[in-house]
Amino acid sequence: MSFEPSMVQVTHARQDDEAGWLALRAALWPDCPTADHRSEIAAVLAEPQRLLALMALSDAGEITGFAEASLRHDYVNGCETSPVVFLEGIFVTPAFRRQGVARALVAAVAAWGRKLGCREFASDARADNDASHAMHAALGFAETERVVFFRKRLDETP
Repeated sequence: MSFEPSMVQVTHARQDDEAGWLALRAALWPDCPTADHRSEIAAVLAEPQRLLALMALSDAGEITGFAEASLRHDYVNGCETSPVVFLEGIFVTPAFRRQGVARALVAAVAAWGRKLGCREFASDARADNDASHAMHAALGFAETERVVFFRKRLDETP
């Protein structure tokens, strides 16, 4: 699959893209250990029917951004249908922001979701990530709800 609006070429990620993909993942999720990034990259490549990774390339072939998405059948906050295409992560290098790269990546993810029968496209962002909220709004996403997640360790006393 290739998608090229406004000089942005979007292609499916391949094993050969791992070094650039890893660098962009580390920029987006800096607290994730490299070994975990590598295993998640392997998982995405192993399950193309459920997981998607796309690379945005410059005219020179440089990876300028990436998006990862999944096909979710479980409940997705704010959605009414199933399955839902879910944007797991998106990152564009600073030098290529505001040039249509994120828009091209999201359009390609949406096309993948439609092909798989999805009628809704969802995503999430941390409550304090105003830049992500603005990007999502600019790309046509509407905020559906805000939630707070909790956990309780079961190996501790109450």
